[in-house]
Amino acid sequence: MVPTKEEILKFVKDQGVEMVDCKVIDLIGRWHHVTIPVSQLSESTFTDGIGIDASSYPGYKKVTAGDMKIIPDISTCIIDCFPDLRTLSIICDICEPDGTPYLRYPRNVARRAEQYMASTHKGVALFSPELEFYVFDEIRYISETNQSSYYIDSTEAFWNTGRQENPNLGYKFPSQAGYHGIPPADSTFNLRSKLIKLIEESGIPVKYHHHEVGAAQVEIEVLHDTLIRSADAVMLMKYLIKNIACQSRKVATFMPKPLYQEAGNGMHVHQYLSDGKISLFYDKNGYAGLSQLALNYIGGLLKHGPAILAFTSPSTNSYKRLIPGYEAPVNLFYAAANRTAAVRIPMYDVNKQRARIEFRPPDATCNPYLALSAMLMAGLDGIENRIDPAAEGFGPFEINIAEMPEQQRASIKALPSSLQDALNALRDDHDFLLKGNVFTEDLIDAWIEYKMRKEVNPLRARPHPYEFELYSDI
Repeated sequence: MVPTKEEILKFVKDQGVEMVDCKVIDLIGRWHHVTIPVSQLSESTFTDGIGIDASSYPGYKKVTAGDMKIIPDISTCIIDCFPDLRTLSIICDICEPDGTPYLRYPRNVARRAEQYMASTHKGVALFSPELEFYVFDEIRYISETNQSSYYIDSTEAFWNTGRQENPNLGYKFPSQAGYHGIPPADSTFNLRSKLIKLIEESGIPVKYHHHEVGAAQVEIEVLHDTLIRSADAVMLMKYLIKNIACQSRKVATFMPKPLYQEAGNGMHVHQYLSDGKISLFYDKNGYAGLSQLALNYIGGLLKHGPAILAFTSPSTNSYKRLIPGYEAPVNLFYAAANRTAAVRIPMYDVNKQRARIEFRPPDATCNPYLALSAMLMAGLDGIENRIDPAAEGFGPFEINIAEMPEQQRASIKALPSSLQDALNALRDDHDFLLKGNVFTEDLIDAWIEYKMRKEVNPLRARPHPYEFELYSDI
């Protein structure tokens, strides 16, 4: 139940709050904040907002028209446990100076996606993102004209079996052997449990946490919620995870592929449409317990998959994870329980309340508001146009496609192999995103331009350390 302004002001007084921290997200997906003393908080703050310079946020206004204001969303208020002074944290929306929603602001995009869903279908779209990340003891990196390198370390890692640790007790995970590992090799168990307690106290129900495949790699899975609340949860969890790790003198990273030949970090997204009581994706007689509606939704996801990866897997590093030989998908197909599929149907929880699908390419370098909105719009387009994934050649394939005959495997459509490929796909295929004015041409153009100018082109121009091993003596 959303509190009223009066209830928030009373809560602030009763809790002895001294500061109010207002958080907003930039186009690319990083939080920024501005903090006001509690003496400046009043009912008008929730309507008139706080003035900011949006030109300083990546992907937004030019400096000549940067004046904007942020409006706190009172449904997101929590006590932030990290500041020394008692602080109320609020996620905010960015508006034009006249109070109209800023069209590029990702939470406003997500709100329009939910409104479009409500206007075209009964029910609500529900999402459950899985956050995978590494908790390292150290990350160092440098990228200069004459040098480029990085260094990562973890006490759990197999490369430290012979290190002097006074004493080294030998509890290290072998390469790619950490899945569901237990203490003492699992050194982040207590940190994760403390973290889960904070996440749940922040109003986000957690399904479970566990050690993942890589050394120092872990996962947290939360329960399903609406689009905006799920995206809010991703941002809040990343904030809590990074700060808890920092307090423990460790560093958490959501980079999709921080380690060569080790498991990557994904953000698999479970999703379904619900009428409030049952999943509209359920049909006990359908393939893997799925309804025709669900299959059409899958058809939309897979047909538009290359384009939506520009939002769900939006970093150059994303495509070092989406390579053959690991569980990360590289081809556009669906299947029951097959973890190499782009769309997997979880078979351990097929019932009329929670029948769902899992889209596996995304990772947490995404802006979750844009990523979830793009997935929803692709799925709704599949429903509207009755896209049959089987007829489109998207499966289902129940075997590891790496074991298929080469000729059959070559007929399966591939995911983009680089961020530039995904951005090109988005440029060519985005009409489905424009329905209901959910996304705009302006936002899509700004996204592509920023990613090319700030990420793709600078990386393409830089020598890679491995290139010296390959070519320096030729």
